[in-house]
Amino acid sequence: MAKRVNFNQDFKSKSAGSKFDKVGGSSKTKNQKWSFAYFFRKLGLYLFYVWLSTVFVIVLLKFVPVYFTPTMASRKIDAIMEGKPSKIHSQWTPYAQISKNYPLAILASEDQLFPEHHGFDFKAMWGAVQYNMKGKKIKGASTISQQVAKNVFLWQDRSYIRKGLEVYFTLMIELVWGKKRILEVYLNVAETGKMTFGVEQASRRFYNHSSEEASTTEAARLAACLPNPIRFSIENPSNYINRRTANIKRQMSGLGGKKFLYKID
Repeated sequence: MAKRVNFNQDFKSKSAGSKFDKVGGSSKTKNQKWSFAYFFRKLGLYLFYVWLSTVFVIVLLKFVPVYFTPTMASRKIDAIMEGKPSKIHSQWTPYAQISKNYPLAILASEDQLFPEHHGFDFKAMWGAVQYNMKGKKIKGASTISQQVAKNVFLWQDRSYIRKGLEVYFTLMIELVWGKKRILEVYLNVAETGKMTFGVEQASRRFYNHSSEEASTTEAARLAACLPNPIRFSIENPSNYINRRTANIKRQMSGLGGKKFLYKID
């Protein structure tokens, strides 16, 4: 006897199956979209908290002394690895207790447009780019603000990521700290010799007195060594450092002496 085929039942089952497949596929797509949205929402929230933490630290360091920096940590680790003395010589000293010869000499040597720019000297940066394209020796054009941002918040190695972060922190400290605070921090955290940071400890180690007693020549000599305080010696200056010291003293006078600092007070 021939088997009877129920076409209506087959059609319904196929139709039901196709509807189920569509519902399942739609559900899978919704879950996928939800997972992507969840990921980006979480990522955005994470980045917001990271940004908020940097703002908190920047505001805090406007009022709290900077006793230790990544640069100090790096030098200490290197010394330990090499089996050398690893003690960090640093002593926070308020701006008011530092001889004004120091900030004047450093600005005359490193960043004469410091009172005027907003963290970046674009003319000097473009000049450095042109110089670096011609020669083998790399020349930098970092302002005092950029150096503080790098020393306090970042690492020393050259990379596009670090430079990008340096731009961010430079803009933030210019906005939040102001010129006087930036200069005060620089005077306390700048590397001034082997395992030595800040002008106070440099004065005590190399001149045998406090930074408040520094003469014009002493301040200019320290500033002359700042491009490479490990290579250049404050205690036993070379002829090159002596020439730089004399030139910085002329620049200090040309800026108008200590009256130049009124622009940032």
